[in-house]
Amino acid sequence: MQLQALAQHLAFALLLAGISALAVRAMIRWPILDDPARRAATAHTRPTPKGGGVGVVLAFVLGMLVLYAQANYARLAGPQFLGVILAAVAMAGVALADDVKDFRFVVKLVAQAGAALVALASGLVLERLSLPWIGVVELGWLGWVLTLFWILGCTNAVNFMDGLDGLVGGAVLIACAALAVIAAGQGGWFVYAAALFLAAGFAGFLPFNLNPARIFMGDVGAQFAGFVLAVLAVAAAGFDSNQISFLVVPLLLFGLLFDACFTLARRALMRERISQPHRTHLYQLAHRSGLHPRGVAMAHWGFALFQADLAAIFLKLPPSWKPFIVLPALAVQLAWTLYVRRRMRRAGLGWQG
Repeated sequence: MQLQALAQHLAFALLLAGISALAVRAMIRWPILDDPARRAATAHTRPTPKGGGVGVVLAFVLGMLVLYAQANYARLAGPQFLGVILAAVAMAGVALADDVKDFRFVVKLVAQAGAALVALASGLVLERLSLPWIGVVELGWLGWVLTLFWILGCTNAVNFMDGLDGLVGGAVLIACAALAVIAAGQGGWFVYAAALFLAAGFAGFLPFNLNPARIFMGDVGAQFAGFVLAVLAVAAAGFDSNQISFLVVPLLLFGLLFDACFTLARRALMRERISQPHRTHLYQLAHRSGLHPRGVAMAHWGFALFQADLAAIFLKLPPSWKPFIVLPALAVQLAWTLYVRRRMRRAGLGWQG
């Protein structure tokens, strides 16, 4: 990429970050309040504005519209491009309504599935998967099922993790910046631009969300970010013919995905109601054991930086070795889990409650 073009892209990203910040300030001034008295799983004690993710959505959608109008070189096929925009806007609208009305989980899931199906219908579907010792497997109709499962899972995982000041905002900002750099190096200009726009939105939002947070992103930000990154993972699969580059985004988000999956599996094994609010994510237990919210958030930022380094290494590995790049990330998360467990014991905390 030429330096002049890079400077122009960064200038446009700064403009989008400024627009995001203005929208976040507006949401602080005319807030949708998150009342801790109505939520058992919250970590704060006073009513705080939410819906700051509106700034993220606005920056991303404006960037995508400009991209569609001006940058032909960065387009996916027309139906895919428009499908991503329409699905993202639909997801944002439902999530914002959820922030206001507080829908039941099943209602959220149906709305998420509808937006995911828009993306799938536009052609963003995993077609093959490369497995260690097996090789490339053509997925056929199973590709639709796996893609839908991935989009719903990633959307909700990011949303579940948004419960502590700055944690998700910072981790996603790092992941998006890394994805933009990786996509530019691979010539994936659509993924590059979309990741850059999402990063710009979070750059405008994050200063208002640092502890003590002036505003939360709400479902409109968390669900939207999870959804867009899930879709970008499918688009990034096109970086290589075997679609193993799909792993780039899950690797960048590994810390968030691990906590969400670990907590979901543990609660299911303990026969807890999965849809019931709780405070037993690893990041919540770390906070409840005495770690400052800034410390927990910074730990996840560190995870994101480490995972970005792994993603850079991933690109240089031979195809047969690429899936194993998750092992160092997994080792770090297991060490974090053991550390949190030790703090829980000292604080007299259990897995339930």
